[in-house]
Amino acid sequence: MDPFELAAPGLLLRPWRDADAPAVLAALRDPALARWNPSPEVVDLPGALGWVRRRADWSAGDHVSLAVADPTGEVPLGSISLHRVRVQEGDAAIGYWTVPAARGRGVATAAVTLLTGWAFARLGLHRIELCHAVPNVASCRVAERAGYVAEGTLRESYRYGDGIRYDEHLHARLATDG
Repeated sequence: MDPFELAAPGLLLRPWRDADAPAVLAALRDPALARWNPSPEVVDLPGALGWVRRRADWSAGDHVSLAVADPTGEVPLGSISLHRVRVQEGDAAIGYWTVPAARGRGVATAAVTLLTGWAFARLGLHRIELCHAVPNVASCRVAERAGYVAEGTLRESYRYGDGIRYDEHLHARLATDG
């Protein structure tokens, strides 16, 4: 898959760059972000650079990972990824995070909405799932605002950055949803 950019008012989704590594290192040191988005390999700048490069490599076709940036594309505000992409089956999962300065401004909701629309239109996907730990109320609000319907609770389904297995809410959006 070839790299691309998507723009919406106030933000730009773009491929990750090596120059983003210091911002990724700082972001993943945020306790709230680290709790819900474990990245144990990102403890220093080389680890952050490896993280950025893995997300920038879409050659396997099983994921699309983008930096969520300000409209100039220079200031990373977060991350958004489609993962477990299975084009032939028509499904994928979506994940995201934002830096503390971008929270509460609708950045995550806008990014999820934008990438979801792209995935339905360009990849021909039918279903995209979004899971989050039940205590992560902010992520639940993002899912709901982006049109992801709550489907149920997955019991102790994922071990998060604090080492605890949490129940997760499962949300999904279909291409046929309004």
